[in-house]
Amino acid sequence: MAHQPADKKFFENLSGAGKAIGVLTSGGDAQGMNAAVRAVVRMGIYVEAKVYFVYEGYQGMVDGGDNIVEVSWESVSSILQVGGTVIGSARCKEFRTREGRLKAAYNLIQRGITNLCVIGGDGSLTGANLFREEWSGLLEELAQSGMIEEEAVKKYVYLNIVGMVGSIDNDFCGTDMTIGTDSALHRIIEVVDAIMTTAQSHQRTFVLEVMGRHCGYLALVSALACGADWVFIPEYPPEEGWEDQMCVKLSENRARKKRLNIIIVAEGAIDSHNKPITSEKVKDLVVQQLGFDTRVTILGHVQRGGTPSAFDRILASRMGVEAVLALLEATPDTPACVVSLSGNQAVRLPLMECVQMTQEVQKAMDETKFCEAVRLRGRSFENNLNTYKLLSHRRPDAELPKDDLSCSTNFNVAVLNVGAPAAGMNAAVRSAVRVGITEGHNMFAVIDGFEGFARGQIKEISWGDVGGWTGQGGSLLGTKRTLPAKYLEKIADQMRTNNINALMVIGGFEAYESCLQLAEARARFEEFCIPICVLPATISNNVPGTDFSIGADTALNAIVETCDRIKQSASGTKRRVFIIETMGGYCGYLANMGGLAAGADAAYIFEEKFDIRELQANVEHLTEKMKTSIQRGLVLR
Repeated sequence: MAHQPADKKFFENLSGAGKAIGVLTSGGDAQGMNAAVRAVVRMGIYVEAKVYFVYEGYQGMVDGGDNIVEVSWESVSSILQVGGTVIGSARCKEFRTREGRLKAAYNLIQRGITNLCVIGGDGSLTGANLFREEWSGLLEELAQSGMIEEEAVKKYVYLNIVGMVGSIDNDFCGTDMTIGTDSALHRIIEVVDAIMTTAQSHQRTFVLEVMGRHCGYLALVSALACGADWVFIPEYPPEEGWEDQMCVKLSENRARKKRLNIIIVAEGAIDSHNKPITSEKVKDLVVQQLGFDTRVTILGHVQRGGTPSAFDRILASRMGVEAVLALLEATPDTPACVVSLSGNQAVRLPLMECVQMTQEVQKAMDETKFCEAVRLRGRSFENNLNTYKLLSHRRPDAELPKDDLSCSTNFNVAVLNVGAPAAGMNAAVRSAVRVGITEGHNMFAVIDGFEGFARGQIKEISWGDVGGWTGQGGSLLGTKRTLPAKYLEKIADQMRTNNINALMVIGGFEAYESCLQLAEARARFEEFCIPICVLPATISNNVPGTDFSIGADTALNAIVETCDRIKQSASGTKRRVFIIETMGGYCGYLANMGGLAAGADAAYIFEEKFDIRELQANVEHLTEKMKTSIQRGLVLR
């Protein structure tokens, strides 16, 4: 949103007139913090409040002076695509003392700031909560020593606090994702992709150390995303005798012609006795026991750097807006809240409850109650861990569920791709194949969608066949937009010949239509009277039944990267407007979210009807904008 249409307000009843909001970033930096700062500033101005930057975190609040500055709409232009935090962050010892907080309170009162938005980790948020609890006492003290008038004590009697969690570790309970986590994962996967090519050449083993002193989220999810051979995380230490198990696994993989092994270690990894497992220790073990050529790569601060991903920009922008609304609606009785992501919704949760839960995890780990630690980390962490275990370690044939004459558990399951290729399709096929094999089924791959099905291009696919598929774009099985209607008889024949008992279709709207056609033909062909399942995969994100379809996030990142480059090229030339066309057909998801993440001036989409008047208004807005210091425009369609 680049300008404010005077005639239509989105939040009718909420006015920030007469209120002042301070925004600060504190603790370790994370990509996306700037997007959050920008959203707070612009939303604050939109509801007619005054907004202040507090530079250098709590240190700036204690020091006052030029560290607390009122900002305008333009102040936050062009920071969306910048990593880190432009208003700076510092660790502040002084704010931990009452004297320090007294100074901070004085500096805020001077500017009438009684609303604070704090972007940081759990330490920063706990500090903010303490400040709020002490607030009225601090004002009394300032009044007694004559530093402020009694009037001010009455006028500024309450401090409102809202927090957003900026941390790449995703170590805060209560939110599915913290700001910066997705970008850190991007950095890790970029490195893994780069390492994979060199490791392939030499048949090497790589030990990769990623950040996460107390939380294994980054290690776990990156291991899941790159199909790592082994992962070490603090919440779920390996069992006794893991050294031998790991070496057996690595040598088995080598025997299966896998040219590289990747082991991911969280920097806080421990064994079941709470002793650290370091990346060097893992390397020495592999070299001593197996004699494999092994290298250690420590990613370090690379993970905290770079430009924020589309996901982090959108997450931070949505959270920033929600934070301002929370401040406007806060009353003296509402507890300090933190804005969290639950599913796909921005929600408000009581700050201290989340902090306490986060501390519970650490306590459970200290007491070696590791199952409890995993449970406290939340649903998605637990699911990720279970999925990783399922997909990375193949059970020996003897342990697989066997056919029992009384009840046939052993199905032949066919997997196929339908529609346009979408990034992530191959990872979905790999996952389906491996889970199917683990459950004791025979998995079949269909080449080239329903056309290939009709031609009998069906082959059984094994555990090893899908190795290394997670990072491959497009569709390795081949995909076609053709619907099955004109091939129904041939497909039924093939299903009978190969004795297919279940069908999994990965694709977009064509996949939905295809499965409906098969379902409607069930009366004519009993072969189609089997379980049929669709997994939505389309970059347009235009199918019902799911918030996200596979491939949409990758497409969004491609759009945002392009927009960033275009904005950069425009910084040299003045007064230029770029019009960028995205895919998505009749669905405005990519253009709309791309516009939000790239900071576009407008996005024209099919769902939102516009006519010449809107175009004219946007042109007038761009004309006005060219008179400011930002002489460029970006329009998506």
